[in-house]
Amino acid sequence: MEHLLWTEKYRPQTVNDCILPERLKKPFEEYVKSQNIPHLLLSGGAGVGKTTIAKAMCNEINADYIIINGSDESGIDVFRTKIKNFASTMSFTGGRKVIIIDEADYLNPNSTQPALRNAMEEFAGNCSFIFTCNFKNRIIEPLHSRCAVIEFRIDASDKQAIAAQFFKRATQILKAEQVEFDPKVVAELITKHFPDYRRILNELQRYSVSGKIDSGILVNMSEESFRNLVKHLKDKDFTEVRKWVAKQSDADTATLFRELYDSASTHMEMGSIPQLVLILADYQYKAAFVADHELNIMAALTEIMAQCKFK
Repeated sequence: MEHLLWTEKYRPQTVNDCILPERLKKPFEEYVKSQNIPHLLLSGGAGVGKTTIAKAMCNEINADYIIINGSDESGIDVFRTKIKNFASTMSFTGGRKVIIIDEADYLNPNSTQPALRNAMEEFAGNCSFIFTCNFKNRIIEPLHSRCAVIEFRIDASDKQAIAAQFFKRATQILKAEQVEFDPKVVAELITKHFPDYRRILNELQRYSVSGKIDSGILVNMSEESFRNLVKHLKDKDFTEVRKWVAKQSDADTATLFRELYDSASTHMEMGSIPQLVLILADYQYKAAFVADHELNIMAALTEIMAQCKFK
């Protein structure tokens, strides 16, 4: 079956093909060499390759594995059933099975995460667990202590070399897809979203439908992203709003709030605009004092979803 998404079609199949600093690749290469994957906690920003390298390891040692996305699972019973059904049988290859829990920091720390600790102990003889997360401080300590923790942090000294690899891979894909492109635009796109390789590739694919990548996409991307946020707010889709905020980790609170204010008459019912103004003013003031700006933005957007009506 042909993959429609470039992120899947061109996903690296080996650890060596993953675009990461050598110091980050080294432990994964050792796991492949030893044919043994321990419990792992992979922490880092969105799109940096955590899930990709986990899958690549499993592929290289021919391990049976499943991926369960923490942000998509609605209840602990469904979660526990999926794990038990997979973990309670022996691997077809005779080796250890691997359970990849993607976006584990979305899981409830009071119910689902403790249940995972119990599952790790119950199936220790048969399964290894790999957790991926954006924020490791949202993972409970009993899971931390049972895993080798690897942080996907790209130092300033690595940035130029990794960005160059991103550029080479991206242009190879564009050529393979027969898409014309301006190298300067591709380079600027990589700079804008580095090190989120998944987002870079998704943006290139989205704007490749015309058969050409040029400077027009750099103007359109921020507008497209904001329209997506408005849609999620209108749908009262908390999970998608939270994902949007996490991906916009470099977003300026004042800029975002100003854009919501300026576009209010376009997207919002007139009766809700005064309430929007009060919410934005309140959280703009709080932004000067809070330690966690992402949480402050998320709180503001949650209140907007709860109290404002969109057209």
